[in-house]
Amino acid sequence: MTEKTLSGRRAIVTGSTSGIGHGVAVALAAAGADVVLNSFTDTEDDHKQAADLAAQYGVSVTYIKADMSKPEECRALIEKAGGCDILVNNAGIQHVAKIEDFPVEKWNAIIAINMSSAFHTTAAALPGMYDKGWGRIINIASAHGLRASPYKGAYVAAKHGVVGFTKVTALEAAGKGVTANAICPGYVLTPLVEAQIPDQMKTHDMDRETVIREVMLDRQPSKEFATTEEIGGTALFLCTDAAKQITGTTISVDGGWTAL
Repeated sequence: MTEKTLSGRRAIVTGSTSGIGHGVAVALAAAGADVVLNSFTDTEDDHKQAADLAAQYGVSVTYIKADMSKPEECRALIEKAGGCDILVNNAGIQHVAKIEDFPVEKWNAIIAINMSSAFHTTAAALPGMYDKGWGRIINIASAHGLRASPYKGAYVAAKHGVVGFTKVTALEAAGKGVTANAICPGYVLTPLVEAQIPDQMKTHDMDRETVIREVMLDRQPSKEFATTEEIGGTALFLCTDAAKQITGTTISVDGGWTAL
């Protein structure tokens, strides 16, 4: 059983109804934090997920709808939650295209959701953290925040921006009990990635294990996906006292991708 090291702390995790965000939310709830889940929908399933997580770990879990492409909703999320001790900026989308063919609306949406939302939530959350003298800002960047791939111009630009913004946040927060770090995952086995495997198998005429190893994880030397639980565990570590002097840096969870 996870020790309740975060009892009395409130965590907001953006984009947290599935995938990495959900894995982080579960890890923080298991450690005793009260958690605010978020996405851009507002369904019975969203609120049930919050209720189920609360029941499982005996903490307060609420769901707050906020569209991370809209600055005012990003800031309102923090206000509606009553502030937070831990902010995890995870919301993100992807689109793949050549630069000359990249749809302007897709570029704008990716920059807004993947990068600018972190600015707006952080700006709203920092004053409360400063008042308490304690806070953790964890930005989910990507291996693409440190490396590039063709056809992912907006995503790579946004994730590099997140890494840079994380460093600035850490410098401004230094000495105030608040740290800011970026986790840079490689390929993580999320429901979205899992759904891509059958199509990749058909496209390349390969079995599941071969297409994972030789196509999807071509750039990940371990040839293994990271898991949402591993990303959650990394985020949890950054919230501990052992990590209070870790700030303004990136932690890669990428099976060796960025070592190449």
